[in-house]
Amino acid sequence: MPGQRKRRRQQQDAGRQAAARTSPDAGRWEVLLETQDESEWRAHLGRLHGAEGRIDWAMTRIDTLCGRLMQPTTYRLSLFVPDPARASDHDSLDH
Repeated sequence: MPGQRKRRRQQQDAGRQAAARTSPDAGRWEVLLETQDESEWRAHLGRLHGAEGRIDWAMTRIDTLCGRLMQPTTYRLSLFVPDPARASDHDSLDH
């Protein structure tokens, strides 16, 4: 298909950029919500989507931990929090 190579390369580049922005030395993942109640999970996500602009969805991680038979499924929403010291280092390098 025409343009497929370019599209794949752009997706790979975007993935690498996201991985660099969320590397362990750049900050930490902070859990916003963890629940085993799917209706609570969906309601919380619905409220967050309604508050567009408050959350950078590119810096979020959604985990679904499947419990199988012995444990119930757990839903977790995490937000990446940059390290303030590292962010100020980057700001000083930009100027």
